[in-house]
Amino acid sequence: MFIAPKNSDLLLSEAEKEKLYLKLIEQLNKDFNLANEGVDFPMSISPNELKIQLHEKIYRLIQYKFAEYLNLLYVIDVSEDEVKKLDGSDLVVLAEDVAFLILKREWQKVWFRNKY
Repeated sequence: MFIAPKNSDLLLSEAEKEKLYLKLIEQLNKDFNLANEGVDFPMSISPNELKIQLHEKIYRLIQYKFAEYLNLLYVIDVSEDEVKKLDGSDLVVLAEDVAFLILKREWQKVWFRNKY
């Protein structure tokens, strides 16, 4: 049964432990490109650097390209209810929380594909 990790660090360490970290990067690259928000996270990127770059990308999208940000959430299939629960008063914190929701959804896809 899939149990979502509580934060980005736990999620990324679990992905590494399950030997699915590279699949997670592939999934992120694939979905961002499907949403026409080209990112190219290299396969050699460290989990911490991935977290930082994803956070920065989401921050910039919220700040400057809001329609594209919404499209990205739709393509990745991030839960609208979970996004609505977030506190939007601090943009930096919001971007970090959304980056975690994206990682969580992408991890779910990778995990299920691996298990079933």
